[in-house]
Formats: sequence, structure tokens, C-alpha cells
Amino acid sequence: MKRSLDEKERLARLRLARSDSVGPVTFRDLLRHYASAIDALEALPDLARHGRRKNPLRIADEKEIERELNAIEKTGGTLIVIGDSAYPAQLAALDPAPPVFSVKGDISLLPRRSIAIVGSRNASAAGTRMSGTMARDLGAEGYVTVSGLARGIDAAAHRASLGTGTIAVLGGGIDVVYPAENAALHDEIAERGLLVAEMPPGTEPRANLFPRRNRLISGLSLGVIVVEAALRSGSLITARFALEQGRDVFAVPGSPLDPRSKGSNSLIKQGAPLVENAEDVIAAFDLPTMNRLLEPVSPEYVPPSPPKKDISQTSREKVINALGPTPILKDEIIRQTGLTTAEVNVILMELTLADRLHTDTGDRVSLLPEA
Repeated sequence: MKRSLDEKERLARLRLARSDSVGPVTFRDLLRHYASAIDALEALPDLARHGRRKNPLRIADEKEIERELNAIEKTGGTLIVIGDSAYPAQLAALDPAPPVFSVKGDISLLPRRSIAIVGSRNASAAGTRMSGTMARDLGAEGYVTVSGLARGIDAAAHRASLGTGTIAVLGGGIDVVYPAENAALHDEIAERGLLVAEMPPGTEPRANLFPRRNRLISGLSLGVIVVEAALRSGSLITARFALEQGRDVFAVPGSPLDPRSKGSNSLIKQGAPLVENAEDVIAAFDLPTMNRLLEPVSPEYVPPSPPKKDISQTSREKVINALGPTPILKDEIIRQTGLTTAEVNVILMELTLADRLHTDTGDRVSLLPEA
């Protein structure tokens, strides 16, 4: 049974998530090393100082958090923090899980079985028709449609699934409409479906934020259907996230003469099941070769106690010497330095908060040059 978070801890988690240099990975690591977000917030200045941060670390204060909560409430939305009883199990199973996000609309859609449909913004007429048909037919079988509210394939999937359940994951704040041409659809989803946003209200969509949006699209879903996608597209990024998360990826075939189908056809060549209708997708879930989600962990972290001893400067130098511009696994750093996992994790957090560490996929890290 999920326990509700204490309100002070809940607000501390939001403050922690909104502080400088604290992304989902660092948020996860901080909660694993300290008894609570309250304790992690107190530790941030010393961690940044030990990492030799040049400028003072900005820690989100209570007034900033109050403004965000008021802005969400003003839009009619709700904030969900990891550890809340409403936090969906499929997102809690991600590593790292999104620390916080806001929602507006029918929150009962979050725990339901969902399938993502993504594809080209500059979609063909056949592609938008396929997207809508897939969404409508999957909805009739009880599946919620998840997509990114972009023009083209995304918009067609949302429109077709308004009556059966649709979730739109936004690249900006919950109150920011993008693109402008989807304003009416944005409002309709808020009324009949669900809007989800990881960024604070008022955040304008930017190119560097869309990968985080794509990761949520796949994370909320059992699988991802790519209808049309160029070889370099956000849809293929969503497909990659899906595979990393243990979700299934499906692709609708397209003409080899159409560049909008190069990416989706490439997925099929790489082994993604070719699907032509909702029945193909549902049947694929019954195959023993398809990915299966593990039983998700509880959304509430139960972190171990922090390290008992202080970290020595010698230990810090060992970790820095083991790092370089080439990404390396954390386990390799532990092996090379002979330090404990807890010691290495604390030192890496210090470097992250000093903006001296880059974290890649698979917990690979590399040292950034000092400014």
C-alpha cells in the first residue's frame, strides 16, 4: 500500500527538483544517499563547494515553489511528486523516474493501459489517417493513447482518441500551448483527456526539452507505435527511450520513396514488429518474444542511510583521475579507485552540482572541462 508523503517532504522534493544542476539522475542519487529531500537540500551547498563550483548554487526557495503551485492551481492543474499516491507505477519503474510533473484533466487515465502513437509533424494524408484509425481502434479495446500534441501524426492520434482516453505530454509548461494551431485541441484534451508536463508553468518549449517529453511519452506507455518518421526525428528518439525502458516498439511500413517513412522502415529492418492495424499491435503483446515490464517499484523511495564518514580529498582526487572526456561506467570508477559505491556516488554528485560532470545513458559519466 502506498503511503502519502509528509507535506514538508513533498515540498522539499519539489524544491530539490527545481534547484540548479539537479536533474532526474541527481535527484534520484540525492534521495538514495540522504534520509529525505529535506536533508538533501541542506547538503546541497556543501556538495557543490566540495565539487569546486565557481558560482553559488541556486536552491529553489519556498516562495518560488509557492508561485509554481499557485500557477498550477490557477490553470486548474495538479502537481504530482514522486512518492505521491497518484504517481503512476509505470513512471516509478523508470530509472531515473521523473521527480515531479503537473497534470490537468482526467487523472484517472494515468494508471490505465496506454500505447503511444508518434510520428512526423509533416505527415502525409495516409499517415494521419492511419494514426487516427490506430488510436480509435486501440481505444475501442480499452487502451489510452499517449502522444506529444505535435502537428501531424500526434494531433491525429489525439483527436481520434478523445472519446476513449488520450494523454498529451507537453514539451513546455502545462499552461503553454504549442504549436499555436493546436490550441483548440489542447483545450479539448484538458476537458476530456489529460495534459502532462514535466516543466514548470510558463516554460516555453525548447529543443533541449523535447527529449524529456519523449521519455515521458514512452514511459507512460506499454509500447510505442511509430507511424511515419524521418531518419533523424524525435519519434526515433522516443522509440530509443522505449527500448531502454523495456517497452515494445512497433512500426507502420511506408513507401521507400517517401523520406517521412525512412525512419519507421529502418525500425522494421532492425527488428521492430511491422504493424498495419490495432489487431497487429494487440496480437504482438501475446508473443513471448516481446518485452515485458517488470513489476514496478513503489513510487516512494526508501533510501539507505548516508555514508557514515566524511569524504577525503584523496578520495576525490582518485575519482577525478579516473574520469575523463570519454564516458565511463560508475562501476568501472568503483573498480579502479577501490572506493565504496557510496563514496563514489557522493563525489559524483559533488561534481554534478559543480557543473563539472556529464551523465550519459546507462549511468555513464564523463568529466567536463572547468570553466
